[in-house]
Amino acid sequence: MKRMLIAAAAVMALSALAGCGSAPVSYTDGTYEARSAEYINDDGSEDGNGYGIVKITISGGAISDCTFTTYELDGTEKGEDYGKKQGSIANKDFYNKAQKAVGACEKYAEELVLSGDPKSVDAISGATINYGQFVEAAENALAQAVKKE
Repeated sequence: MKRMLIAAAAVMALSALAGCGSAPVSYTDGTYEARSAEYINDDGSEDGNGYGIVKITISGGAISDCTFTTYELDGTEKGEDYGKKQGSIANKDFYNKAQKAVGACEKYAEELVLSGDPKSVDAISGATINYGQFVEAAENALAQAVKKE
């Protein structure tokens, strides 16, 4: 009987501790935009991976909309032509991988709206550089939106 009481007390104590944590973050309504750092290829070449820009809309204190767009280092948006060389597909595998990364941008943004936390968004294989850019930019945008008490 004594063991059961001790076990029950332990479970209650752990339950109480599980409820303790930081208060949920409160955001001020509005639209916030932030940019990631520039990512350059490991070899330092100028045809690096560029940067990303997140635009987050807060409504009712929660994330209601998000867009994420990536850009070349020269400011060119990575879109349907990303992965092409001089306007044509020179390497189909490279182009497909590049387009997979472009498509991941929308998925990352959608997941953020659903989860409310950049770190709970799952990375997509083949788009991990975009993922790093997304998390960095989203955290920067949300830092602007944190309600000052």
